[in-house]
Amino acid sequence: MTPEEVRAARDRLVPDVVAGGLHVLFCGINPSLMTAATGHHFAHPGNRFWPVLHLSGFTPRQLKPSEQGLLPGYGLGITNVVARATARADELGREEFREGGRVLSAKVAELSPVWLAVVGVTAYRTAFGERGARIGPQERTIGGARVWTLPNPSGLNAHWTVSTMAEEYARLLAAVRHDTSEQSRQ
Repeated sequence: MTPEEVRAARDRLVPDVVAGGLHVLFCGINPSLMTAATGHHFAHPGNRFWPVLHLSGFTPRQLKPSEQGLLPGYGLGITNVVARATARADELGREEFREGGRVLSAKVAELSPVWLAVVGVTAYRTAFGERGARIGPQERTIGGARVWTLPNPSGLNAHWTVSTMAEEYARLLAAVRHDTSEQSRQ
């Protein structure tokens, strides 16, 4: 990919990776220019989503962004709070996040995942007016799904390492497995 091709991806939309019956719908902030240029979520080389997804136990091996289509087979999907691609998330306005939250709520209600995992607590706070939200499970549901906020896997998020992010994602996986075992007993 040339720098010009990446820059030309500004404002493009990237299709969600979704299916019915998802255990977890991961929700990014918005697509990066690299994601929009390639059509693959979390495609920027500095993004740690794919290694963390594997290290936490969600996938049996580390997938490449180009293998995102395998996720529904694991009960996983990907969407974004805001659909349009930007170079940086700080290019998005507060109202754009709020509108993204409304669109996301409708999407989650339609898809009915068990969990909505928002990767970026600040995006969650802004989109849903939850100023006190912290990383971890949330009290509210969105579109019928339970909500868990996770650390943003962007390489710009220096507060979290791959290891500490994988631990937090693994906490969500434990909740998913608990839910699954509860449902199978009913």
